[in-house]
Amino acid sequence: MRKLIPSTGLLGQVVAILLLTMLIEFGVSTLLYERASQFSVRDDEARRLAEHLVICRRLVEDRPPGTRPEMASHLTTDRYEIHWDRDPPRVPSVAPALDQMRRQIVEWEPSLGTRDLRIRLTLPGRSSAVSGGLQLDDGSWLHFRTLEPVARLDFGFERVALALVPAIALMVIGGLMLRRALLPLRRLAVAADRVGHDPVDPVPEDGPGEVRRVVVAFNRMQARIRALIDNRTQALAAVGHDLRTPLARLRLRSEGVADPETRNAIGHDVAEMEAMITSLLAFLGGDSDPEAPVPVDLAVMCATLVDDAQDAGHAVDYVGPDHLELRLRRSGFKRALTNLVDNALHYGDRLTIALSTDGAAVTVRVIDDGPGIPEDQLVAVLQPFVRLDPARRRDTVGFGLGLAIAAQAVQAEGGTLTLANRVPHGLEATIHLPGHKI
Repeated sequence: MRKLIPSTGLLGQVVAILLLTMLIEFGVSTLLYERASQFSVRDDEARRLAEHLVICRRLVEDRPPGTRPEMASHLTTDRYEIHWDRDPPRVPSVAPALDQMRRQIVEWEPSLGTRDLRIRLTLPGRSSAVSGGLQLDDGSWLHFRTLEPVARLDFGFERVALALVPAIALMVIGGLMLRRALLPLRRLAVAADRVGHDPVDPVPEDGPGEVRRVVVAFNRMQARIRALIDNRTQALAAVGHDLRTPLARLRLRSEGVADPETRNAIGHDVAEMEAMITSLLAFLGGDSDPEAPVPVDLAVMCATLVDDAQDAGHAVDYVGPDHLELRLRRSGFKRALTNLVDNALHYGDRLTIALSTDGAAVTVRVIDDGPGIPEDQLVAVLQPFVRLDPARRRDTVGFGLGLAIAAQAVQAEGGTLTLANRVPHGLEATIHLPGHKI
């Protein structure tokens, strides 16, 4: 199929497809015309029968009743059998299967329309013998029967079926060709949807000329974006190193300050600056994180965070299984959980980490008893650099990137992070992860 149509423009391929379908339609129409000519041959059978019946009726009626059987035998040919009888044929006066043939006989010989012409199929099927009778003027009957099978003339359904076959074939062939012509666009759409989430290989540069130019432009754009991300990663690494070096010197020099209050204030400012740099680098470097998923016991990770918080004097509980292994980016996901735990401990007095699974999904809930967040800000607070004055205290260290970093890390695992207020107070952060246990 790929070599059937040359690699021309999209318009050229559409024209080629239309041309091919027209050729197929012409061929099929020719076959149907030839089949229609066969139907005309069947019409000739009715005409010949009509002519033969008219001749036989006139010849038999002119004979005395005693000589009519002999005359009827002389009128028998290799195509039609004729005999005379006073009794009518044992056929219904109306034979629905042969209404069309009877109408054709009467059309060819209108004089037969005034007679009680009765016909039927003696062997109903695709090819059958026709028999019947024609009433003469004196009330006797001229019986006849075809000696050669004749094809039935009821071809309505067959003609409809034959007309549908090329239409269906053309739709299938045209659809396959258009599908092949638009395949590069589908690959391009898949690659464009993955940009920013997963590493994307260059899209094969084939297809119609217009589509191929779009694919080439997309590959170049993707290469530029990848170069920008790599440059940003290198710049962030350099900035992180350059900023941490003077901060380390400032911390060492603060140790020489004699006034304890001033020394503590400087140390607090240095710690806040380090936290800001760490959160900023974690958020801006998230897209280029080279960490690969590895088997992680999520239950142990949650229990470890609870133990660390308890060792620091906080009221923290863990509810869940002892072991639950998933493939995760260990450092990124632990950073997300740590940010949620720190956020909950900063604004609440009691914290619970609940882990559960139903086989199809894994759910991690971080529940605190703090003041919560205004309902209209539950989504906005997950955005970077958002800090809420009324709901939370402003003595938070950092740029307000903790929840944004957590949401970014969860998204990298194919999951979602949602926030909801509890009654009467408190906040519940819920992480939903695909349940691909190992």
